[in-house]
Amino acid sequence: MAESIVVAALYHFAALPDFRDKQQPLKERCLELGVRGTLLLAEEGINGTVSGTREGIDAILAFIRADERLAALDHKESFSDRHPFRRMKVKLKKEIVTLGVPGVDPNRLVGTYVDPENWNALISDPDVVVIDTRNDYEVALGTFRNAVDPHTHSFREFPEYVREHFDPARHRKVAMFCTGGIRCEKASSFMLGEGYAEVYHLKGGILKYLEKVKPEESLWEGECFVFDHRVGVTHGLGEGESEMCFGCGHPVKPEERESPDYEEGVSCQYCVASVTEERKSRLRERMHQITLARARGLEG
Repeated sequence: MAESIVVAALYHFAALPDFRDKQQPLKERCLELGVRGTLLLAEEGINGTVSGTREGIDAILAFIRADERLAALDHKESFSDRHPFRRMKVKLKKEIVTLGVPGVDPNRLVGTYVDPENWNALISDPDVVVIDTRNDYEVALGTFRNAVDPHTHSFREFPEYVREHFDPARHRKVAMFCTGGIRCEKASSFMLGEGYAEVYHLKGGILKYLEKVKPEESLWEGECFVFDHRVGVTHGLGEGESEMCFGCGHPVKPEERESPDYEEGVSCQYCVASVTEERKSRLRERMHQITLARARGLEG
């Protein structure tokens, strides 16, 4: 049996005015350890997901945390039988998660963290507005019961959505969640700056909730979208049953794959009308090569 690959989602907000100087040493250390994935560096901190052996992940986390500004780095782990990433990238960015609102700084102002064990009680309070801060295709795969879906295509749209649909005078208690917790830190900082009295967010995000909360006690419905070959994860962070459409990148649930609009590796109900015949032809050839590789036991 192949050695289990550790997948670590990590982030930390911290003042890093020298973030550019960290790019090359961080990439070199990852390559030395056989760690793959993508890490983002910005003046406000670090964010990313990487995969590797147990020893490799432990070593790269220790390397990052050796900088005292990143000593409190948060990370969540799951496991895979193969690397979900092909290569290692360390990118420089203006923001480690792009909200696009100047002055929003979780290092200065942030909402109240709520542990997964206390989350159910909070979102069951009828006075609390529960907002999913993720994008529409992520929400479509799964979300918390009775959560508000902003129907955003990118996190940049979140501030405008809040300003159009909510009012600090009426919506005094707000609870937010996202995949790993990072978007909520930015979103909570933004909403506090807009005058909301009580802003809460799920510590560690959905991933930590699915890890800690038992299925029979859970208020989560569906799978949690993740940005790698697993597509979605379930309770205990086991791999879900959804697949990714190569035509548009939208997650496709098992029941949606029964649709006549679904063609494996080519298109689905979300893109069948918009994908050109030329692109479909290329994707069919790609799928043909993948099928041949599967037959030879070469995939992954």
